[in-house]
Amino acid sequence: MSRPFARDLAFKILFQTDVGRNPWQEVLPRTIQDVGLPEKSQNFLEDLVKGTIKNLKEIDQEIIKYSKEWTLERMANTDRNILRMAIYELKFVDDVPPGVTINEAVELAKKYGDEDSGKFVNGILGQIYKDLTKDDPAVITTTDGELTEV
Repeated sequence: MSRPFARDLAFKILFQTDVGRNPWQEVLPRTIQDVGLPEKSQNFLEDLVKGTIKNLKEIDQEIIKYSKEWTLERMANTDRNILRMAIYELKFVDDVPPGVTINEAVELAKKYGDEDSGKFVNGILGQIYKDLTKDDPAVITTTDGELTEV
């Protein structure tokens, strides 16, 4: 089992919690039991779910700030929950490169969202990452607007 699979499961749990109003405290252990994750993947999954929910107010404020013409309620349920998880990972998880987080979120958006979801998620996460690293001398913006770590 890999981190991409754990992210996929975390997204599904967050989606069930948000849209289906299922308590994450029930969905998370049931998912772990049903799938039989190795301990390392299980720990990553638990961190994504618990961390996202614990920091939900702050994360939602980030989404509101960067999704100029989209309220949380108007946003596609899939996009909202993918963004929540990815923003948690960008802001609070130190051992995952931001490019990996953004790429995985875009792939989830393409898989579960509509035809514009990947671009929407990428645009918001790219801007958040750019703002998070604007004072970091190890990150530069190239002429084509791409962010590069030195």
